Amino acid sequence: MRGCNVLFLLASSPLLAVAAESRPRGVSPEFAKYFKSKDSFSCIFNPSITLAASKVNDDYCDCPDGSDEPGTAACSHLSPLSPSLPLDVSSADANTSLALPGFYCKNKGHQPSYIPFHTVNDGVCDYELCCDGSDEYDRVGGVSCPDKCKEIGKERRKQDEARQKAMGAALKKRKELVLDAARRKKEVEERLVSLGTEITGQEMKIKGLEEGLAEAERKDRGKIVKGAGKAGKIGVLTGLAKDRVGELLTGLIEVKRQRDASLKRVKELEDILSTFKSEYNPNFNDEGVKRAVRSYEEYAAVDRTEESADGDFEKDLEEVIKLDSETDGINWKEWESVDEDDVDLLYTFEAYLPPSLRAWVDAKLRDLRVFLIDNGVVSRDDTDTSESPAVASARSELKSGESKLRDLKSNQDKHSEDLKKDYGPDGVFRSLKGQCVSGDFGEYTYELCWMDQTKQKPKKGGGSTNMGNFQGIGTMVVDDELPPDGRGVGKGERITMSFTGGQGCWNGPARSTTVVLACAENDEVWKVVEEEKCVYRMEVGTSAVCETIATPGQKVAGKGKDEL
Repeated sequence: MRGCNVLFLLASSPLLAVAAESRPRGVSPEFAKYFKSKDSFSCIFNPSITLAASKVNDDYCDCPDGSDEPGTAACSHLSPLSPSLPLDVSSADANTSLALPGFYCKNKGHQPSYIPFHTVNDGVCDYELCCDGSDEYDRVGGVSCPDKCKEIGKERRKQDEARQKAMGAALKKRKELVLDAARRKKEVEERLVSLGTEITGQEMKIKGLEEGLAEAERKDRGKIVKGAGKAGKIGVLTGLAKDRVGELLTGLIEVKRQRDASLKRVKELEDILSTFKSEYNPNFNDEGVKRAVRSYEEYAAVDRTEESADGDFEKDLEEVIKLDSETDGINWKEWESVDEDDVDLLYTFEAYLPPSLRAWVDAKLRDLRVFLIDNGVVSRDDTDTSESPAVASARSELKSGESKLRDLKSNQDKHSEDLKKDYGPDGVFRSLKGQCVSGDFGEYTYELCWMDQTKQKPKKGGGSTNMGNFQGIGTMVVDDELPPDGRGVGKGERITMSFTGGQGCWNGPARSTTVVLACAENDEVWKVVEEEKCVYRMEVGTSAVCETIATPGQKVAGKGKDEL
């Protein structure tokens, strides 16, 4: 059929059953009542105009509404040769709308239908709508259109059976998807309950950690600070004494070293002179040599017992120059620090007091520490910002606990938002979330990731292009011819998904995609078109939108009689 996109299917009804021989060619049972008279005919939309019965199907358009030519093409377009109206009728009173939907094909063994008037006797066999070939009864140009309704009807019934079978499988799949979606939703709800319990427990734990940190800081503030140059008067004096003793010790070690070196040198000189005295020639008349020998003899004759080193003294000297430690010399640490046990006792005995007195005693101890600092007994640690290990550990535990609480609350918010999100009828798309379906068209592969985004990928390789991020679920009315294989959106209201904010086009808007969904046994992308620059429409089949059994008056998601 040439240029025909309109198909009219007729529903059979006992009320419309009329014998075929009682109807003119091209008249359906629906309009047979207007052609009952064998003598005359009144125009359907203009009943005031009455014609002789012989005027029906005479290939001449007499009625303004074309109802007198149900079996010819005479009134498909009003011919200039035909008078617009009978002479006795005013055009102002006439209804010129075509009264009949088209030429009626009985199509015995298949489905009856109407075919546009302009295709009657046009020399083309229009088997899609008129499988019995009755529209070419004049055999224009010698064209013969034999009746093929039996074969076409058989094939169509075969397709219908396959589609019904696929519909049953699709409905079964949708039922499974709905059950899975309900299970997933229940898991989210249960996780929310458990998160609430965990958050309550974590908040209580953090409260305990805060109290522990406060207690550690209180104890830390109550301790006497130690360190070089930071102690009280006794500590400062001890530090100065330690430095002075260190200097003296260093000097003593150096003097002892020099003394030992001098004694060694004197011994070497004595040995030289002793050898000279024993080996020189007395007969050699040299007054200088003789004088030197006599002087050495006098030096050697002097008793030097007292000048010799005392062994006990040397031992004492060795002990003195040893480095101080906790076991030898002065234990400086003992003098630099204050006995922690005494201080701890001072600051912890309040724990044994009744609660009513504990705060008062603690305040008084704080005041006492301030008094000791002001009087130089305890150091004022204004510059040291370091924390004790106990405080640092307590603070670290608190930070870790607070971080975990933030994670728990973030997870709780995410699950709460998930429950508020629209997942379509029966929440069915919750089951498909995270899954993707793709199809090849031209040079690209197009992909839909449910509840996420749409993508375009070059077949020859390269990165993917974001065609839009999931925005929401809606509906739209479509009016498309459904192909014989059922892979199309057809006619009626369909569920849609909108994807916006994709990758920007060159000198254009950000890419966006409208996904139109129709019933199918398996998830598959049927068609992708660019309706405007960077504005795409993707037609996708899925069992998630197949119609389900509904009570009377109940609207069914994705319902359409020509789907699948």
